[in-house]
Amino acid sequence: MLKNRHFKIIYHLLSQQKTTAIELAKLLEVSTRTIYRDIDVLSSLEIPIYAESGRNGGIYLLDNYVLDRVLLSKEEQQTLLLAINGIKNIESQDNKAISDKLQSLFNIPFDDWLEIEFEPWHVQNQVDGAFDIIKSAILQKKQIKFVYTSTKGSSEVRTCNPIKLIYKAHSWYLQAYSIERAAFRIFKISRINQLKTTDLTFSTTNAPSIEAFQQIEYLELTLLFSKAVLYRVFDEFNHQDIKIRADGTARVTTQLPKEDWLIRYLLSFGKNMEVLKPLHIRNQMLKEAKIISQLYTNN
Repeated sequence: MLKNRHFKIIYHLLSQQKTTAIELAKLLEVSTRTIYRDIDVLSSLEIPIYAESGRNGGIYLLDNYVLDRVLLSKEEQQTLLLAINGIKNIESQDNKAISDKLQSLFNIPFDDWLEIEFEPWHVQNQVDGAFDIIKSAILQKKQIKFVYTSTKGSSEVRTCNPIKLIYKAHSWYLQAYSIERAAFRIFKISRINQLKTTDLTFSTTNAPSIEAFQQIEYLELTLLFSKAVLYRVFDEFNHQDIKIRADGTARVTTQLPKEDWLIRYLLSFGKNMEVLKPLHIRNQMLKEAKIISQLYTNN
């Protein structure tokens, strides 16, 4: 029976192509004698692993070796099936076919106890069409063109080289090279309209890491919420930042991005939230509330 150490030897060889008994012994914290015994065990299972002595020798697998199901433990097989079933909302038909084939190959029962749904409860299939178009454009390295609505409310036509699809903070995003800006940008897919693929192709480009786009200035706020919106408080804020008071209200001290949408987000709680600190945010809230009041009193 294969041990966890045997799996690690195979995985290491698949990634490194060639190694030595000394290197494996150090990696797995065993003696070289144990490594050679492990190689004999793997060879007895008809795994094409070889050890050659001499200056240019070493331990290696045949170049055409493909990882066989026997090299995945039952737990690893279950994990693989779980991962595929968990993301079945992306290419659901293909993922179901893959899951069925693997389940048949592994010959193990599988309890489908996890389901991941990317869309919110009140919206269905919001980005499915755009997702498929962008995915195809990424794989075919074709430029795309679309109308994008920014957080400032402006809508602009953008031409981009799509690089990567990202799922973060309950939303899908596109990382792409903007032709108009001559720089990499992140676009929220739900704000993309009139999307189409062009006939122009582009070369592979090294895109910056996602962290490079997250240089955001944060603002510390102290907020007071009524009991009516506690469900949102626990949904949207870190639980360690929430203090429930004797009257059932919640005091939250948190940091939020210092962005244009901050006041609009805070106003979404309506009369059920009061900004305690800082003072300049209280004043902005008051100013915005007066403007809203005028919209209704003037009619």
